[in-house]
Amino acid sequence: MKKRVFEGVATALITPMNDDTTVNYKRLESLVDEQIKGGVDALVICGTTGEKSTLRYDEHLKVIEVSVKAAKKRVPIIAGTGSNDTVYSVELCNDAEKVGADAFLMVTPYYNKTSQNGLIAHYNYIADRVNKPIILYNVPSRTGVQIKPDTYKELSKHQNIVAVKEANGDLSSIAETKYLCGDDLDIYSGNDDQTVPIMSLGGIGVISVLSNIMPKYMHELTTNYLTGDKEKATEMQIKANGIMNAMFCDVNPIPVKEAMNLLGMEAGPTRLPLYPVTAKNRELIKQKLIEMGLKLK
Repeated sequence: MKKRVFEGVATALITPMNDDTTVNYKRLESLVDEQIKGGVDALVICGTTGEKSTLRYDEHLKVIEVSVKAAKKRVPIIAGTGSNDTVYSVELCNDAEKVGADAFLMVTPYYNKTSQNGLIAHYNYIADRVNKPIILYNVPSRTGVQIKPDTYKELSKHQNIVAVKEANGDLSSIAETKYLCGDDLDIYSGNDDQTVPIMSLGGIGVISVLSNIMPKYMHELTTNYLTGDKEKATEMQIKANGIMNAMFCDVNPIPVKEAMNLLGMEAGPTRLPLYPVTAKNRELIKQKLIEMGLKLK
């Protein structure tokens, strides 16, 4: 039986920045603590939402290390270590493990891309050289690469490949993956607005953007589903649909950082090339926050 990383909700945590876009490590420590007290079951550090793409190598490792220390082993720390350079990804995994990461989230190779056979070779090469569980990350809207169900089946044979964050938006494909892989590959929703639909197909939780601002809510939503109150979970999913969509009115993590700043949560700016939201989208975010009963600063 493979080691399960978590059930429920893992927050895809933002990386807080100072006004000059240097990393605000002190705020990162407090954010980790707030998230855990809010009830999340795990934290993803340096993923897409954490602006991994614009973190230098030393920053990347320090953000992981600071998060590990702040978490104090209360929840698993899942480090974003995916790359379109296979050997580089191994190096990053090994260094992330040295600073205390409990698992790795690994996006498909982007830009240079690859075939399905290439994906199998890429992930198996990495899995052979790490000691922590790997969560695959399928997000073709960003990478141009789709992991197909038959490929998941092959990859699920490796003991270190334990799960997938599925953000392809294709529920039929996800159902086929569950059918082919069974208990050999855990499935997490990679889209907040598909949390309950994917759990209804055998998923065991979500890696969430929304839980940056609503950790307790997303924890309760997933817990309700996992403990059998599917009706309540569905009600919560539908109620939050507006705010979930608002978090993607622009490129992630631009909207969620805007929302956090509106709530006084000190997220700071995004790094270029990510650019602040338009006035129209700022008003949309405000409206949806108010609709969910959240108090603006």
